[in-house]
Amino acid sequence: MPDLQPSSAPTAGILVPPPIIYAVPLAVGLLIHHWHPILILPVALGAPVGVGALLLGMVGFPAVRSFWRAKTSPKPWKPTTALVTDGPYRFTRNPMYLGFTLLYLGVSCWINSAWPAFFLPLILVVMQRAVIAREESYLETLFGDDYRAYRRRVRRWL
Repeated sequence: MPDLQPSSAPTAGILVPPPIIYAVPLAVGLLIHHWHPILILPVALGAPVGVGALLLGMVGFPAVRSFWRAKTSPKPWKPTTALVTDGPYRFTRNPMYLGFTLLYLGVSCWINSAWPAFFLPLILVVMQRAVIAREESYLETLFGDDYRAYRRRVRRWL
C-alpha cells in the first residue's frame, strides 16, 4: 500500500456522509410503510431473506478494519493517506457501500416493505454521482498509476 504523507491532504469533497444517504430514504420508506404497507416478499420469506442480506451486509466491517490497519480514515469526507487494496477491497472497490446497500435491502426485506426498496435506485444514483465519482477522481489524483492499476484489477461493486 503506497503511503501519502502531505501536511494537509485534500479531501474527496463528499458533502453528505454516505450513511445519511442511506438512512434518510430508509426512514422515509419505513414511515410510508407504516401508513400504507406494500409487501415486497411473501410473508414467510421476509425475515429469512432480510436476515441473510443483513449478514452479507456485514462486509463493511472488515473494510473499516482494513482502513484502520492502513492508518487512514474510512470517512470519505476526511483526507486519505493510503490506498487500501487488501481485505474485501481485493474483490470490490466499494465494500462499505456494498455493505450499506445489503443492510438497506436486509431491513427492507425483514420489515417486508416495498417502499424503502422503491428508493434504492435513487440512493445508488446519488452514491455514484455525489460520492463514488468524487472519490475515484480524488484517489486517482492522489495515487495516480497505482489507483488506475487497482481500478483495472477490481470491479466497482462486484
